[in-house]
Amino acid sequence: MPLARPRTVLIASLLLTSIGSAAHAAPATPSGVGRTFTTGGVSIWYEVRGSASGRPLIMVNGGPGFDHTYVLCSDAWDVLARGRRVVFYDQRGNGRSGALKSSQSCTLADQVADLEALRAQLGAAQVDLLGHSWGGYLVMAYAARHPEHVAHLIIADSAAPKWSDTEFIFKYIFPETTEHQGQLDFFDTLGDTAAGKQSLREYLGMLFVSTAKRDEFVANAASYKYTRKVNAALNADLGQYDMWPVLPTFRMPTLVVTGRYDINVAPSTAWKIHKAIPGSRWEVFEQSGHLPYFEEPEKFVRVVEGFLGAP
Repeated sequence: MPLARPRTVLIASLLLTSIGSAAHAAPATPSGVGRTFTTGGVSIWYEVRGSASGRPLIMVNGGPGFDHTYVLCSDAWDVLARGRRVVFYDQRGNGRSGALKSSQSCTLADQVADLEALRAQLGAAQVDLLGHSWGGYLVMAYAARHPEHVAHLIIADSAAPKWSDTEFIFKYIFPETTEHQGQLDFFDTLGDTAAGKQSLREYLGMLFVSTAKRDEFVANAASYKYTRKVNAALNADLGQYDMWPVLPTFRMPTLVVTGRYDINVAPSTAWKIHKAIPGSRWEVFEQSGHLPYFEEPEKFVRVVEGFLGAP
C-alpha cells in the first residue's frame, strides 16, 4: 500500500499479464461490529476472527493511512481463522478507529505503543505478527521494541528498515505515465479531491500481475478508507529511523515474503531484509505483485500455516 504519498503512481496495463492468472480468491467475510479500546487518548478498533485457543495472529495492514478493509479482498484470512484467531485492527486515525484530534500525534512510537496495547487487550503473552507493506515496517519496529512478545514474525512485501532505502520501481516500468501523474498531484494539492481519488485508484491498479485481479480490486476501491493526514504525519516522522542495525539481533522465527513482480516495493528490498535477519525464511510468490494473499491465496495459506505451525 502507499508507503509514501502515492506520487509516482502510473496509468497503464500491468506488467507481465501474460503470466497465468492466479487461483481465484473469494473476498473475506466483511468485518463485523468488532470492539474498541482506548490507549494513549485514542480509540482503536479491532476484530477477532476464529475461536481457537493459543496465540492469535495479528494482521498489520499497509499504508500508512489505510484501514484494514483492503486486505479483505481475499478469504485467505478466513481460511487461516479456521485453525487460529486472526486479528484485524485499524491503526490510529484510520477507519473505525477514532479520528486524530489536532493535539494528537501519529508517530512510529505511537504506532508501536498502540500495537502493544492491542496485544495486552487480547490477553496474549505472545502473538504472531504478519505485517504487509508499511505494516511490515511496523512489525519490525514492534519486534525490535518488544521481542519477548513475538512468537513468529512474517514480513510481507515490506518497506525497507530505513524508510528511504525502499526501492520503488514504478518509474522504471511505466515511465510514460509519470508526467500525467504529476498533473494529478498538482491538482490534488490545490484541493481537487477528484484528482486525489483518481491518483489513488491508479496507484492501486499498479499492484498486480493479473489484470483480472487488478480490475476486481480497483472496482472496490471506494470501500478502502485512506486518511492522507495519517500518511503525511508518519512520512514526516519515519525519516529519522534506521532499523538495519537492529535486524541482526532478531531471534524469533521470521518469514520474509515477496511477490516476484512487486512494483510497489522491489523484491530486492525483501531480499536484503531476509539476509539481515539470522535464520529467516525466504518465500517468493512467482505470480504475484504487491498482494500475494490475493493473487496466490492457496499458496499463501499453505506457506503461512506451514511456518506458524500449531497456534
